[in-house]
Formats: sequence, C-alpha cells, structure tokens
Amino acid sequence: MSKLKELREKRARLITEARSRLDGITANTDESRAAELEAQHDAAMAEIDKIEKQIEREERMAELEANAQRQNEEERERRRPTEPNNRQPAGDNGEGEPEYRHVFAKIMCGVELADLSTEERAVLRQGVTKFKDGEQRAQVTGTNTAGGYTVPTELAAEIIKSMKLWGPMYDEAICRVVNHSSGHPWAIPTVDDTASTAGAHTEGTALTDDGGKDVTFGQKVLGAYAFDTEFVRWSWELDMDSIFSMEALLGELLGERLGRIANTQLTSGNGTTAPNGIVTASTLGKTAAAAAAITSDEVLDLFHSVDPAYRTSPKARWMFNDATLLVLRKLKDGDGNYLWQMGDIKTGAPDTLWSKPYSINQAMDSVAASKKPIVFGDFGKYFVRKVGSPIIGVLRERFWPDMGIAGLIRLDGELGDTAAIKHLATPAS
Repeated sequence: MSKLKELREKRARLITEARSRLDGITANTDESRAAELEAQHDAAMAEIDKIEKQIEREERMAELEANAQRQNEEERERRRPTEPNNRQPAGDNGEGEPEYRHVFAKIMCGVELADLSTEERAVLRQGVTKFKDGEQRAQVTGTNTAGGYTVPTELAAEIIKSMKLWGPMYDEAICRVVNHSSGHPWAIPTVDDTASTAGAHTEGTALTDDGGKDVTFGQKVLGAYAFDTEFVRWSWELDMDSIFSMEALLGELLGERLGRIANTQLTSGNGTTAPNGIVTASTLGKTAAAAAAITSDEVLDLFHSVDPAYRTSPKARWMFNDATLLVLRKLKDGDGNYLWQMGDIKTGAPDTLWSKPYSINQAMDSVAASKKPIVFGDFGKYFVRKVGSPIIGVLRERFWPDMGIAGLIRLDGELGDTAAIKHLATPAS
C-alpha cells in the first residue's frame, strides 16, 4: 500500500471517528462526557488537518517525480546512438520512421514478415545485423539484490516493496501520546487510593488522626531511548542510473524500519534498557488452562478482570496479533456455531469483541506455551513519549562519491496505572 493511499484511508477513518464523537453529544449527555467527546472530536479534526497537509505534499512530490521520470526518459532517447543513414533501430529519428523495438514486438505478437512495410523490414534487418551475436544490454548496475534491479533500460515506474504491518502502538488515537522537544526525564505523578474507604462516625467522638488513611503518591518516569537503522550506502552510479529517486525510496523504507522498532519496543520492551512495553507492563488477568489453546470463557474472564471503571473508558480495547484473531474467530459453542459473529461469519471479521474494539499488533506473541497473546484494558493509561521527530539523514561527503542514509528515533513508553491493562497468559505446558 502506497503512503498516499495510507494517508487517505487514515483521513477517512478519522473523519468517521470525528463524526461519531460529534453525534455522541446529545441533550441527554452529561457535561463531563460531552467535554470528553468534544476534546476527542477536536483532536481528530487537528489530526485530519495535519494529514491533509501531508497528502498535499505527497501529491506534489508524486507530480515532481513523474515529471523528472519523463524528462529522464526523454534524455535517454536523445542519447541513443544512431545507425548509418541516420536510422535509430531502438528509437525514433523524429521523421516518423519505425522503431526497431516496435517492429520486433510485431513479429513476437505473430505478424508475418510479409505483412511488414518496406521500412519496417529494413529496420528489422539493421537490428539483426547490429545484434547478430545477441543483444547485449546492461540492465543492472552492480549487484542485483543491492539495488541493480532498479536500473533498467525500460522498466515500469513503480517498485514492489515487501510490506509488513508494524502495529498500532505509535497511534495517537489508541495510546496517550505526548510530544517533547528534548529527552530530559519526564515524571508522571501517580496515586492509587482505590483500597481506602470512609468509616462510620460515632456521635461525640474525635476523628482518628494516626496517618493510617494518608494518601500515598508515586511517579513513573519516562526517558528517551534512541534507536537507529544503521547506515545504508548506495553508489553514485546507482543514484544516477536508477529510474527511481534512491534517496526518497530509501528514506521511506528506513522510516518504516523506525516504525517497526518503535511498535516492537512499545509492545514488549523490557522497561530497563528500553521502553516498558504495554505487554511487559500489564498485570495478569487470566491464565489459560492449556498451553497452546484458549477458550471463550477465558477471554471473558480476562475482560472482567479489568475493573468496570477502565472498561467504560473511550480508549478501552483489546490487542492481539492476526494469528490470535484467527484463533478467536474459530471458537465455537457445543453445537458447532461460531461464537464470534457479525450477522454472517462470511461477511468478515467483526470490529469489536464484547462491544470493545481491537487492534492488530503483529509484535505480540501468538498462542503458545508461556506467552501473553492478549491484552485488554484502558489504553489511555499507557503513555507514549515521542522525543522530537524521527530523523532521516543523508551523508554525501563522508562516503563520497557514494552516499549513505540512516534513520534515528527517540521514544519511551510506560503504563501509568498497572490496574488499567491486563493480559491473558498461557502456562508453560
């Protein structure tokens, strides 16, 4: 999926979310809930504005790249060597004479030699004479797998990129994201007063003042862990000859690498030398009976292990990978009916599980022994700290005449309230 298409789809999703938040405000909505919905609507609209600007930049860049590609093709046509009598078997001399490649294509498509015009047969004979030992065309530069496949004499102006969904943990609509310009330690005050209650008062007696009911505060500190892609070098010949802008292509690929490492660390980081990933930071909600299987009752137990105060949050959701989603969709009752349906199972995967949305995170474990394949809770309690913006840098002088490109990212993550998100665990055997 192209970046422009992803941006347009994200814009459409945000528009739908913004509309749903606005529609949720009615005359019967209490003030606190209305304020929350308005804030969510405003945040979505702000994100839509940002995406609109990104789309404009991407469309402008696509237009510039298309123009540059057209100019490069025209320049290559002008540089083709001419044949005697001013003929160009592989091109057009500007006087309407047929091109060798067009005549050759006719023959390959089944046109009989006798059906060719005199000019076309002459062009074909010249091509046979020129390439009597076989056409020797340098289609690649250097090693194919190192980039040479992108240096064609005639190649479609697109490249096949292997894509891999890297997950939702960097999404501001899912977690609580904060942006800082510097990486100094950032502390979040915490308090858990849920175990304290008031007591009965006896008339005429003094209130107890022994400190037993004092509130205890704590804090979570977020730092700024840095990750890099290492340098990727490419030759100046490849930079000149490739039909693609290698700098733009590699920059996009390294940006995706940074997205993958950010999602992985925010999912399962150890909390010591890396962010405290959401799975690592979550608490146990349910242990499955089997090491390689889960039941619907166990998933429901996980759901109810989270306090209703968190389950009613707008950011309450499930998270698991696609393999676990398949496991959940295959669960059946005693009569063989699928438990998780959206009208008809053939219509596709439902959007919610027990009325709560879910996110597919491929960095999470699948169902197997000693794993944590599912988490559920209020993702608004998980803080993602972005320090500055991801950086993609190109060095030309250091690797001259070649070039090098690398990416850097700084971030941290922490669960502010450990009771807010819980996981389902599988036993060792």
